[in-house]
Amino acid sequence: MTDAEWNECALVGRVARAHGNRGQVIVNPDTDFVEDRFQVGAELLAKRGDRVDRLCVTAMRVHLGRPVVAFDGVETMNDAEAMAGLELRVPVAELASLPRGMFYRHDLVGCRVETTGGSPVGEVTAVEGELGASRLVVAGSGGDVLIPLADAICVVIDIAARRIVVDPPEGLLELNLRL
Repeated sequence: MTDAEWNECALVGRVARAHGNRGQVIVNPDTDFVEDRFQVGAELLAKRGDRVDRLCVTAMRVHLGRPVVAFDGVETMNDAEAMAGLELRVPVAELASLPRGMFYRHDLVGCRVETTGGSPVGEVTAVEGELGASRLVVAGSGGDVLIPLADAICVVIDIAARRIVVDPPEGLLELNLRL
């Protein structure tokens, strides 16, 4: 897999650390579909140096909101510790279609953000939070601006045009400038 192909894959989580002494890891999820994405039998990609490995989930449970995952071939605490920090990805083609009005995080990253009046706000660099409480991290001219991903604020999301139109409450865009 080339670097370009790797970069086109969707990030679904990052290995936080080893858990226990049987090769399990705790994952910080970057998906709203934790149960589906990390289910037994799921295959994930992990890049180690110049090599991309395909990892098969052999066990999973959720503990305190994060998946505790076992992978085929990761048998010891040392194996699991070596995975700390690895990004877990899947090819975009393997993602399920979403209902109208829902978006994958990677679809929003890179979109330009402007107000309903046409003023530029910046570009989305990340999406933080969980389903129902997500926020856009927008790199603006005065620093990062956090914008709730709510229908009342993000009034137009046009993935094809890479554009998001926001109708922010008074003071929202200036909030981070005071920090």
